Formats: sequence, structure tokens, C-alpha cells
Amino acid sequence: MAATKPDLGAMPRHVLLAGASGLVGGHLARCISADLPSDGTLWLPLRRPLPGLNPLPGAHPLPWPLPEALPAIDTAVCALGTTLAVAGSREAFRAVDLEAVLSVAQAARRAGARRFGLVSAMGADPASRVFYNRVKGEAEAAVAALGFECLVIAQPSLLLGERQSLGQPRRPGESLAQRMSPWLGRWVPLRWRPIAAERVAHALWSALKKAPPGVTRLRSDALAR
Repeated sequence: MAATKPDLGAMPRHVLLAGASGLVGGHLARCISADLPSDGTLWLPLRRPLPGLNPLPGAHPLPWPLPEALPAIDTAVCALGTTLAVAGSREAFRAVDLEAVLSVAQAARRAGARRFGLVSAMGADPASRVFYNRVKGEAEAAVAALGFECLVIAQPSLLLGERQSLGQPRRPGESLAQRMSPWLGRWVPLRWRPIAAERVAHALWSALKKAPPGVTRLRSDALAR
């Protein structure tokens, strides 16, 4: 007799989160952990130990790159991402923002995930002439092609948050947005305003828990609301 699939409407119990060392990923780790049932697990693939994540209920580290065989999961979230300046070349950028993202999604499918959440970016479009936006769009399309029953994609504007505490270099655009944000509210449409990384994390996770089957894209203004 075939095993019964878990109800897509049921709360996530066993979650894989890639990118927990990042700005959005750290907030995702905390809100996912707080939501898990007492017997739930949060699997965190990490290159190096992150002491700040050790006390999180249900959190367990995994090696990175991911091993071929993963524990069974029902939900996966990917918050991997870099910039051209940090990556150092277009090839290195694609290795993170496309190839690593796709490898996480493929591993999640093999491990049984039916839900997938992806942190992408505003302007993502596989046909874009802008390299950054094109790679982000290619990653979205590649993940969507894997056939998750529920895929939620967050497309935030420039992120607000403190990267220095994470050991990450400041990103000039984000630093400028952080300084200007208090003055922009009245003049810039919500879709284009900088957005707090913590808000992106909570909005994505909240949407992923209740999204209908298919692909849901959340623009920055929807995330902000």
C-alpha cells in the first residue's frame, strides 16, 4: 500500500534552510525555529559553525556542500545570495545565485520537500539585460521547473539590516538606502522602498505556510505589508 503524502495544508515539521548565515537567512532561522512543533527539525547547512544559531530549538547543522542523502523534509527555504563585488566575477556570482540555489532545490526535492521558499530580488527576469536580474530570474525559473507543489518567491528591494555583526562587508547600495530610508517614505512608492531583512523573512515564511499550490511571487510592496 502506497504511503500517504502529508497534507500540504499541514504546518511544516521538518525544514531545510540554506543561507542561515546571511542577513535574511538568520531571521528566517529564528522565525522557523519558533514555529516548529516540539518534534520538528530545522536542518541548517553551514560552512562553519554559527554559535548564534546553536540555541535555536530543533536546529541541527548539516555540512555544506550538501551531502547526497538528506534527512526527510517537508519544506525547504533558500536564502543564498551574494553580489558581483563580493563574488569577484560573473562566474563566481552565478555559482552562488544560480548553481548553489538550484542544487539546494534539487536536494530538497529528493528529500521529499513539497514546499519551497526562495529569496530572490526585485527585477528578477531571465530575459533582463541586467546581468544580476537575469541570473536571479534564471534561478527562479530553474527552481519552478522542478515541480514543487508550492513555491513562494520573495522579490525584495534593497535590504535594510546590520551585516557587520554577521562578518559580512557592507553593500554600498544597502548602506545608502539605510541612511536615506527615513526620508524616502513619502516620495517613493512602496514597491521601490528599502525593506528590512527581518520583515522579508517573516513575510516569506508566513506566506509559505499558507500559500496555495503553484507559484506565488511576492513583490517588495507585498512583503512590506
